Amino acid sequence: MAACAFRRSIARQLSEVLDLPPENLIKSISVVPVSRKRHNADFQLSIASIEEGSSSDYVAQDLQLRAQKLAEKLKCDAVVSEISTGPGTVNFTINRELLAKTVLQQVLKDGTQYGTKSELFSTVPKQKAVVEFGSPNIAKKFHIGHLRSTIIGNFIANLKVALGHEVTRINYLGDWGMQFGLLGVGFQQFGDKEKLKSSPLQHLFEVYVQINKAAADENTKKLAKDFFRKLEEHDEQALSLWKEFRDFSIKEYTRIYKRLGVHFDEYSGESFYEEKSREVLKMLEDKGLLQKTTKGTGVVDLSEKKDLSSLSTVIRSDGTSLYITRDLAAAIDRMNKYNWDTMIYVTDRNQSSHFQHLFQILKLMGYDWVERCQHVSFGLVQGMKTRKGEVVFLEDVLDEVRSRMLENMASAKTTKEVEDPVETAEKVGLAALIIQDFRGLLSSDYQFSWDRALQSRGDTGVFLQYTHARLHSLERMHGNEPVTDINVASLQEPDAISVLQHLLRYDEVLYRSSQDLQPKHIVSYLLTLSHLAAVAHRTLPVKGSTPALAQARLCLFQATRSVLANGMKLLGITPVTRM
Repeated sequence: MAACAFRRSIARQLSEVLDLPPENLIKSISVVPVSRKRHNADFQLSIASIEEGSSSDYVAQDLQLRAQKLAEKLKCDAVVSEISTGPGTVNFTINRELLAKTVLQQVLKDGTQYGTKSELFSTVPKQKAVVEFGSPNIAKKFHIGHLRSTIIGNFIANLKVALGHEVTRINYLGDWGMQFGLLGVGFQQFGDKEKLKSSPLQHLFEVYVQINKAAADENTKKLAKDFFRKLEEHDEQALSLWKEFRDFSIKEYTRIYKRLGVHFDEYSGESFYEEKSREVLKMLEDKGLLQKTTKGTGVVDLSEKKDLSSLSTVIRSDGTSLYITRDLAAAIDRMNKYNWDTMIYVTDRNQSSHFQHLFQILKLMGYDWVERCQHVSFGLVQGMKTRKGEVVFLEDVLDEVRSRMLENMASAKTTKEVEDPVETAEKVGLAALIIQDFRGLLSSDYQFSWDRALQSRGDTGVFLQYTHARLHSLERMHGNEPVTDINVASLQEPDAISVLQHLLRYDEVLYRSSQDLQPKHIVSYLLTLSHLAAVAHRTLPVKGSTPALAQARLCLFQATRSVLANGMKLLGITPVTRM
């Protein structure tokens, strides 16, 4: 990684002056973010971060003084061409020719692995991770939270894979529970096998809505209870109908997830843990953790004082298991099966207390590995409607974004040469959805807006795709052959330097996202990269320049496109080459 070589070189010099080992200094040396103020240094050392003790012990003046004293002891060398100080920082400017040469060589050599091989990750052990995401309920509405869970989980899995971890992606379906009693009865009355085959999600939803209207009726209630009991007792007829619901639904989900560019290693579900949840109840009983209430339910006391002020119900009065019981069984089973180092659940924040209870019970049961479980929660999306009205199915959202994008492309003057406009519209539209979703903190709610998401200018997914396609066409126009042996020393213009400085920062941004699992760091990095590239594209023409300069600039744009594509793919976006 280009930045690593520079950080190491600066750390070596600092370590002699400060008498600290260079590896202790590397994390304190960071790339200076590009600003509009031009003529920035490339790296800065924060004085507060290397001083033992907390930075609050020092007043700003004191830090400033220390920075100046330190800077006086340092010398420029073949790598560093200028040393200056800022508020509590020592700033280093890298020799300009070396900067261009090192960064571009590294980006083009590492390709898709640029940034992921950085020594910033050297202390992070390679892990086995299980990520549970998506997880819709069969026969119920696919709400927008499922879309968020799907794209966020996919991003976390992509990032971990890129950093060399082993990841298992699990879709944990809501495929068990009382609603299947109702659904079974509903299907016997209103079901149609042909419709179940051709559009299972829609048909099961329609059946569920119809039977729910009758759900208040005592006879229907009794029939539903009986059907679910039959399922639990493994009645052949009931199970075979249920299995059809599940199998056809999964087939349909797989097709839709494919449109989203998402795959799962395992379609699990609550049904898998019906048996195992009984074993969990037995374990809870043996450990003396299960208590019966006067209502006949089984609970686990989670309170500090053991006064039942905080409890979790794990068994209904009729002896059937609950969602949390099945989740306990699933966690234990996955540990046995995958022997994971970390397990991440991606759901909306309404489930936060559910996961707190889940983790507390596992801890009481003596499973220390629960410390390595994590709930990544996200906020709610308001106002997502399609032209047909509210969103019922995920496919509605995908169709809507595709058709709106097709309209925008048709009315834009630039869209002439796209071979498959429908597929391009789908990829660009998805980028728009993902960027709108990932721009803020995952935990914050946001108001959805089609117009804002699909703008072609501004900080949108459409703008990222447009930038990528534009850089790609530049390469097409000026020969596609990989650029080698080019003298990039001519890239001295401020606009070229800004792009180089920004490319230098990519590993730090990946590191930040890997630490807090927030995609927004990568999103804002890619949007800035696209804005910088747009400026450079205007001020550093390839056409009409001398062959040597044209080649050097082409090399800069090729490196930019490469990093842009890498970042987009991590976010779950497929870059388009024409639009």
